[in-house]
Amino acid sequence: MSYAIGVDVGGTFTDVVVSGRSVTVAKVLSTHDDPADGIVTGVALALGRAGVHPGSVTRVVHATTLATNAVLERKGVRVAYVTTRGFRSAVPLGRYARVEEDRYDLRFDPPPPPVAPEDCFEVPERVGPRGETLEELDEDAAREVAAEIAGRGITSVAVCLLHSYADPRHEVRVAAILREALPPGSTVVISSEVWPEIREYERATTTIMSAYVGPVMARYLQRLRERLHAAGVTAPVHVMESGGGVMSAELAARRAVATIESGPAAGALAASLTGYRDIISFDMGGTTAKTCVIRNGRPEITHEFHVGGKGSFGGRRAGTGVPIKTPAIDLAEVGAGGGSIAWVDSAGALRVGPRSAGSAPGPACYGLGGGEPTVTDADLVLGYLDPSSLGSLPISHEPAEKAVDQRLAWPLGVSRAEAAHAVHEIANAAMGSAVHVVTVQRGIDPRGFVMVAFGGAGPMHAARVAERFGIDTVVVPPHCGVASAAGLLAGDLSTDRVLSRLGAGDPSAVFGEMAAGAAADLGLELGAPGVTVERSAAVRFAGQAHDLTVPWSDSPDELANLFFARYQQVYGIAQRGPIEIVSYRVRLTQRAATPLPSKEDATAGPGDGTDGSGGGGRRSRLAWFPESGGFTSTPVLTRDHLRGPRSPATPGPAVDGPAVDGPAVDGPAVDGPAVDGPAVDGPAIIEDAEATIVVPPGWTAALSPEGAVILERAR
Repeated sequence: MSYAIGVDVGGTFTDVVVSGRSVTVAKVLSTHDDPADGIVTGVALALGRAGVHPGSVTRVVHATTLATNAVLERKGVRVAYVTTRGFRSAVPLGRYARVEEDRYDLRFDPPPPPVAPEDCFEVPERVGPRGETLEELDEDAAREVAAEIAGRGITSVAVCLLHSYADPRHEVRVAAILREALPPGSTVVISSEVWPEIREYERATTTIMSAYVGPVMARYLQRLRERLHAAGVTAPVHVMESGGGVMSAELAARRAVATIESGPAAGALAASLTGYRDIISFDMGGTTAKTCVIRNGRPEITHEFHVGGKGSFGGRRAGTGVPIKTPAIDLAEVGAGGGSIAWVDSAGALRVGPRSAGSAPGPACYGLGGGEPTVTDADLVLGYLDPSSLGSLPISHEPAEKAVDQRLAWPLGVSRAEAAHAVHEIANAAMGSAVHVVTVQRGIDPRGFVMVAFGGAGPMHAARVAERFGIDTVVVPPHCGVASAAGLLAGDLSTDRVLSRLGAGDPSAVFGEMAAGAAADLGLELGAPGVTVERSAAVRFAGQAHDLTVPWSDSPDELANLFFARYQQVYGIAQRGPIEIVSYRVRLTQRAATPLPSKEDATAGPGDGTDGSGGGGRRSRLAWFPESGGFTSTPVLTRDHLRGPRSPATPGPAVDGPAVDGPAVDGPAVDGPAVDGPAVDGPAIIEDAEATIVVPPGWTAALSPEGAVILERAR
């Protein structure tokens, strides 16, 4: 029997899933000094619980925020930037859009550029947009630049020459000259290999970021493989890419920029696999909450995003961060997670986040030295969490109550419960703003969607967030507390290629060239079993500046109609006219996903039924629900309490999704799967293996045949 491991490293917890005959999970605190420490600890714990020998593992898939953190915290390596003569200042000048409080700051300083101005160099050469050579490369000048870079001790260089997507020969030659001058082991990255697409500034920043985080990623992945090998796990390590596929560790080290949104992508992929057609994924972890729109079972993909930017409530405004040109699942993210710190500002207003207690010291209730109240502390005070443990982590009421009292309730002049409830509501409002970004701000009515909630804290807040948007159905999948780690195992081995070729006479030749390159990246052969190539194109109206990506068609009329339909979907305008193709794209995929058992069969450790290992007797505890007048005795259940024969007298919710046939009972207009057991009316609390589901008054909870908990709001 072979086994696969999914590992998701978050800001607070590292989640591990082992999949084979059943699913075994482990959740340990993240180790930020060296994430590999937490990974090895979690893998050993999960394998021990599953009774699996490390040598039986055949695949390890990892989602990491290492590249993101390196950019945000400016912990990458020093980079030199080489470009065409006359364009050296483009990156230092950069772009910056002043948003939010920056608009009114008279002493505003823009953030430093990704490369220091003194580390930017230029070489005489010039290529036109259609590949014509306007000025030959001056190789002597290139050697002088290489010598200067080597003399400064810089060992990572980004090369982005003007229009090199049309003809990369000058870039390739400059890279060869640099490698001759730099010490062995140095990194030289060229834009024509990273992302050869038009838009010089974005192509430059993407190349620079690849050089900036590439060496950090390479060292980390090498260290991780060595640590896993020492623990007996010799399986190849794959890394989740920003677009929802996975790539080998070797390719991730060479193309580190493709992993910048690695962590969030896994959660959206997990939500897309629940079988529903139109979904809003809601992933609330310890540090952030992330949302994504999924249509027709596929997450929305963007081909440009900004790292470290600012914007309105989870959105990222162009010009406020570093633009990255690579496919990524389109997410909105806010700094509201279980570890987000609640505080009273100088004006006496209660705030939540964006600072997080992380894993060290963590929320006050962890008893690890944290003294500031967090969302988790507030949820514990409100009775939503088990007062003895948070999954496998022991927690304590007393430090949480002390933190809420001293830092919030007393300064605000309110009761402990009122302060904790205010923290809970503010966190819900912040997360609701992220949903607003991916739906209402983009002209999408969220009421027609199902919300899929996961993450350690997501199911506890999901129903309240859904209420804000008129969403009547919330689905909490099996393994919800470690859903991102589970979603990793559903990722296929894949890679993307793009090429801007203005006026290409034979698109089939362009696609063939890119597909061959993508196959070489993955070490595959085109036409091999399980290998597929998906073709698309970036298209725009003639004369417009921006483009939209649509599936490729060899028929010009059909391609135009696909673009017109996409244009209307995005902008709400039915417009027709001449079009032009800006870029060609391929995505090469080899089926590699490890299917999870359809029924929840998770082993999370010994317990009394609250850990998913057994049903136990029904319990109750006091929990805060304003509709019930405050604290009220609330039944505490497990998923096992929702199993069993369905009572004919108990109507159950139908949910929006075509995956499983079943009768629709008192549900929305769109047919969905049947539920598998008796419905439970709220208020109620369902304790899952590594998460807690809160069922507010006016909601019911039932179990689907696949083991998902379905929350349905009364209408």
